[in-house]
Amino acid sequence: MNGFSGWPANKPPRLLPWDRTTTGVTATVLCLALLSSVRGAAAGYEAASAANPTSAFPWPPDKRGAVSLTFDDARPSQVELGLPIFERHRARATFYVTPDRLDAQLSRWRLAVSQGHEIGNHSLSHPCTGNFAFSRDNALEDYTLARLEEDLRLASHAIRARLGVEPVSFAYPCGQTFIGRGVGTRSYVPLVAERFESGRLWLGEDANDPFRCDPAQLLAMELDGKSFAEVRPLLDSALKQGKWLILAGHEIGGLARQTTLTNTLEAVCAFAADPANSLWLDTVGNIARHVRERQPSRTVPPP
Repeated sequence: MNGFSGWPANKPPRLLPWDRTTTGVTATVLCLALLSSVRGAAAGYEAASAANPTSAFPWPPDKRGAVSLTFDDARPSQVELGLPIFERHRARATFYVTPDRLDAQLSRWRLAVSQGHEIGNHSLSHPCTGNFAFSRDNALEDYTLARLEEDLRLASHAIRARLGVEPVSFAYPCGQTFIGRGVGTRSYVPLVAERFESGRLWLGEDANDPFRCDPAQLLAMELDGKSFAEVRPLLDSALKQGKWLILAGHEIGGLARQTTLTNTLEAVCAFAADPANSLWLDTVGNIARHVRERQPSRTVPPP
């Protein structure tokens, strides 16, 4: 063996400094490679799970996903232009209203109720951050939870008085969920969860996972200004993943700020009405109730 017969049996070899370094580097490389492999496998599993969920949420028979059409602020175009579209397609929407805006079209709002549309609470005074000029005198930063609770209570009372319905769904004005400032900032999501069956946010980035979503913090994606070609991928994705897509708009009509296009609305309703698409279009209240009754029970962590 080239003059070397090996180390004595009772004296194992002593690693020289460069041997230790080499061994350490080798171990590190192996660990990093293993970690990379594990991460890659996990990412692959997550991607596969998203594309092919192992268990489907129990939507109604022949349905693979859900969509809700929602509109804020009780704007007149919603009942002037929207109701005929919904009636043609036998579609039902959720309208989150501020009560004082109902009076200008009260007979049409009562028609909306009679046709099965949902009326939700959007607060009495529509408080948002004072960073918005329109809300500087009604800023959430200046609210207390008690003041906000009274605002929501009075809004529900005014809706009952005008339309004879009790709101069970709520939409956060401006999608904002806080009151106060700095270390005194508080979430009012728990308040909404106590008073309503659901709370809808604004400008979310995805549909709701019915297995995991919090009904008091439902994601909603913008409908205003979008063509059907832009909305269609959202519908397709919700169906593929078995999710609940909530679309949120304001005015209904043509090209204008915060306006849902009538042809887009027609196309969404027609898409949902086609049995081949297996899409359940219904109000937030109806779908939220269905989801809550079938969600796995979850333990809420202590505060």
